[in-house]
Amino acid sequence: MTTPLPRSEFAVTRDYVYLNHASAGVLPRSSVAAIDEFLLRHAEAGMLGTYPYDERMPEFRERIAGFIGARGTEIAIAPNTSAAANVVAAGIDWQPGDEVVLCDNEFPANAIPWVALRRRGVNVRLIQTARRRLTPDVLAEELTPRTRAVAVSWVSYADGYRHDLRALAGVAHECGAYFCVDAIQGLGVFPVDVADAGVDAFFAGGAKWMLSLHGIAVLYLGPRVRDRLALAMPGWRSLEDMWDFHNYEQPFSREAMRFEAGTPNLIGTLSLVSAIGLLERCGDALAAHVLALTDRLCDGLRSLGAQLATLRGDGISSGIVTFSIPGYDSMELGRALQDRKIVTTYRPSGIRVSPHGYNTATEIDVLLENLAQMTRAKLLA
Repeated sequence: MTTPLPRSEFAVTRDYVYLNHASAGVLPRSSVAAIDEFLLRHAEAGMLGTYPYDERMPEFRERIAGFIGARGTEIAIAPNTSAAANVVAAGIDWQPGDEVVLCDNEFPANAIPWVALRRRGVNVRLIQTARRRLTPDVLAEELTPRTRAVAVSWVSYADGYRHDLRALAGVAHECGAYFCVDAIQGLGVFPVDVADAGVDAFFAGGAKWMLSLHGIAVLYLGPRVRDRLALAMPGWRSLEDMWDFHNYEQPFSREAMRFEAGTPNLIGTLSLVSAIGLLERCGDALAAHVLALTDRLCDGLRSLGAQLATLRGDGISSGIVTFSIPGYDSMELGRALQDRKIVTTYRPSGIRVSPHGYNTATEIDVLLENLAQMTRAKLLA
């Protein structure tokens, strides 16, 4: 089967049916080669080996920006999603009584930075997603004149619900609120143009669907928010001329890179840019392929009597499917799958499956066949 991402790039396919990109992605061989070259240059020449990569940081930011429809001056490199979210949450000029709206099923990376604002008198309002999902109509009902920011995950980590960014941004802006997006479970599969979507802040770690190293994240800051954010943690690279070392009184840079503060994670950035080169070649075929795999999975799970925790449909389906099988312990099933070298995320609430662009329909069928064997074996026992 032809896949948008070439299977030859992924060593993991030799030993595993790897369906766990919502937890951690895998490095392509081309990224490993680029990283190996960086390490060799570092080992053999120290600063002479690494400085050329530092000089390329503006180029790297441009590459990242191009992948999401932004400009390089709007991009900052962050160590992780939480750090990027904190740049925004800590930088807004909150006043007591201001509000931020988010869902009650956010991963902590996009919850704790906002919930912590309660110490500053901010009213953090949580939408109860078990009752209703965050649609534009629901958001319009929740907003008040005191709402300053709306924070949402593009794709929910727990059940894969994909939010309509453009529509939600429009509603938030009508109220004068910033629209902030944790994109970690969508970026790398679904195309996005952050400027066209009206997103104000967009952040995502690279270690999942972006197939990059841990400890690297992207932060986009749009024109509505970038110049209005306070720089809570400045550093030497925040300055207008970072090479004028002893001019401590100089102004900060107007570019988003001022939020990087110190020396960037060069090797992490290299892994991210290398993976972007691979992902860009797929075009729209990547999202279509992943959705086809998860549709196939859902059809097979229903035939097994599984209960899907994931809502499916036009515009809301994603690369994540979470399910349970009545009468069976999800932890036991997940461990049994892993023993058979089928890698998923398993929790008491269910098993989460998340294929990428190099996975095949055959691998989905292998997962389904093994689940069928396990359930039949227990029934026979």
